[in-house]
Amino acid sequence: QVLLVESGGGLVQPGGSLRLSCAVSLPFASIYGVAWYRQAPGKQRELVARISTAGTTLYADSVKGRFTISRDNAKNTVDLQMNSLKPEDTAVYYCNSGPWVGGTFQYWGQGTQVTVSS
Repeated sequence: QVLLVESGGGLVQPGGSLRLSCAVSLPFASIYGVAWYRQAPGKQRELVARISTAGTTLYADSVKGRFTISRDNAKNTVDLQMNSLKPEDTAVYYCNSGPWVGGTFQYWGQGTQVTVSS
């Protein structure tokens, strides 16, 4: 059963924009926070942005002012708008949601590749 499905990744030039979307199929999805993480080759997975059930947001310092996380509880989707992309934003981006367990939410999506390159 696939509970989180990401879409919207791809190849973009530096300075460009992409919009990622996460479809959340968890029961009572609106009661959970949702986060986006990313993992670049050879690096640990890192938190990019998180949004609470009330809409409170949190961003990594590296993306503040460039990325915006938003949620649509009616559609059970969480989007990540990424502007002014840099090569260092290249990574696999993962959606994360569900009950809070050991420092992250319980469930993960399969990931979507974002490549920023000229």
